[in-house]
Amino acid sequence: QVQLVESGGGLVQAGGSLRLSCAASGRTFSPYAMGWFRQVPGKEREFVARLRWSSGNTDYADSAKGRFTISSDNANNTVYLQMNSLKPEDTAIYYCAGQTRSRLAYSSSTLWDIWGPGTQVTVSS
Repeated sequence: QVQLVESGGGLVQAGGSLRLSCAASGRTFSPYAMGWFRQVPGKEREFVARLRWSSGNTDYADSAKGRFTISSDNANNTVYLQMNSLKPEDTAIYYCAGQTRSRLAYSSSTLWDIWGPGTQVTVSS
């Protein structure tokens, strides 16, 4: 069974940067896509970015475009989220997720099969 573990969260001032990592472990890892979501208390989990594992093609939420970059190290089963120009409204728990089979749709959390436990990102004003 594949397990995902996020790291790299923390406290940063507005305008700063953080780099989140998500390492996959377990049986042979070959997802269709890896992605990042975020969630604040009382709200639904929100799509941030997706990377299709074989092609490297990416998709972003409008809130992430131009500021966040998703990338991967396929040899080490790791996906990253580089977050620049952070804003207080980016404060959330960030979750790494995996899609195990091909899906055109991706923005709903229900379309993702594997989840990490999450890492807290707090952006102070």
